[in-house]
Amino acid sequence: MKKLPRVLIVEDESAIAELIAVNLRHNGFQPIWSEDGESAQRELDAVLPDVILLDWMLPGQSGLVLARKWRADSRTKPIPILMLTARGDEPDKVAGLDAGADDYITKPFSTQELLARIRAVLRRRAPEQVSDSVTIGDLVLDAGTYRVTFQGQPLKVGPTEFKLLHFFMKHSERVHSRSQLLDKVWGDHVFIEERTVDVHVKRLREALGSAGVMVETVRGAGYRLTGHPPALMQA
Repeated sequence: MKKLPRVLIVEDESAIAELIAVNLRHNGFQPIWSEDGESAQRELDAVLPDVILLDWMLPGQSGLVLARKWRADSRTKPIPILMLTARGDEPDKVAGLDAGADDYITKPFSTQELLARIRAVLRRRAPEQVSDSVTIGDLVLDAGTYRVTFQGQPLKVGPTEFKLLHFFMKHSERVHSRSQLLDKVWGDHVFIEERTVDVHVKRLREALGSAGVMVETVRGAGYRLTGHPPALMQA
């Protein structure tokens, strides 16, 4: 029997949570509801879900605080987080992405949009059937074992950043616009804003450490990965 994807709903308004849960059940998901961060943590400690729907405004710890906490924990770091928020302003959306959310959806939202976004983050999480190894300078990515090393040292790279790095390394020295990256890396950018790319590039650079300078911003054009960044050449 096929395992239903588990969706942890962290929402303090029971009416909204129940509406989401009913729609998820009707569409082949297994919803679990927590009304605050404390009960959500208990659920995470017991069984890891496939996706977390996280409300921004919660009693006690806010959704932003929880997102940062779960992103910092190696056990919960790979779980996609979809932020539910009544805040539709650009700075608030960016704050949610910076805190570790993979996507966000502004209340009120349609059931179809919510389902589409959940399926989108699940598709991005699913491992691609590739097993190649790519080397650019001292940076090595092994898609088969899901490992990245720089100068022989292992690096911790999140799932979306891994896919982004893989694409960059397979097409090094070329400039890619944000829309091209959304199309090639995400593949479902109907629901994703271009600003999302900037956030994930920032996370990728942080994960790469001193190799982060290999990911260059080309003003007005996009991003590229180079094996000969000036900063590394001078080091």
